[in-house]
Amino acid sequence: MLYNIKSTYGRNLAASDGDIGHVKDFYFEEKSGAIRYMVVDTGLWLMKRLVLLSPHAFERVQPDAKALSVKLTRKQIEESPRIDSRHMVSRTFEKDYYRYYGWPPYWDGADIWGIVGSPATLPGEVLAGETPAPRHCHEHVQLSSTRGIVGYDVLASDGSIGCVSSFLADDQTWVIGEWVIDTGNWYDGKQILLPSSAVTLVNHEKSKVFLNVARWDIQRKGAHILPKVTALHP
Repeated sequence: MLYNIKSTYGRNLAASDGDIGHVKDFYFEEKSGAIRYMVVDTGLWLMKRLVLLSPHAFERVQPDAKALSVKLTRKQIEESPRIDSRHMVSRTFEKDYYRYYGWPPYWDGADIWGIVGSPATLPGEVLAGETPAPRHCHEHVQLSSTRGIVGYDVLASDGSIGCVSSFLADDQTWVIGEWVIDTGNWYDGKQILLPSSAVTLVNHEKSKVFLNVARWDIQRKGAHILPKVTALHP
């Protein structure tokens, strides 16, 4: 099921032995749409230290729950590899991080989560066979912030259609399937959904998102209007 990422911001997080803070942000791959980390605001517990939680730490997202359950202890999180909040995620950090938790690295396989299609699937559940070629053959990690992209101008091939408002993600695969766009005066102030496949480029320097579709094509097909989304999670 798809859920609106905006609905999870500020949601409390509960480890197996106590609270650990609340949801602050998500880091995702623009090309695949896969959310690689949840950013946690730990408050005074870890003195504002930046903590990242991989989707492997969750059974699944339950947007309606008062607190999201994390399959880790507070001690495990406290002793996990640290990331310098002034820098982006590096592959060196990821290797240490995944090794520490014993999770299968998503960059070592052909599927969206490495050798599995969902972070909740254990490697042992995959049938034995020929090892697939990795999807991530480089050391550079390019992740974007869902909060950081909100407000970016969205440009169709023939003009602006509005700005980014939020994202819809799958609660099992943690993949962003659609972008929520505020259309402003262009489309009677409606919020519409665009598939991730329509996005060809995100220019962070200019705060712009470029699409491979035209404004008239979006209107001709009727777009997907947001009431379909708010019925799930406002």
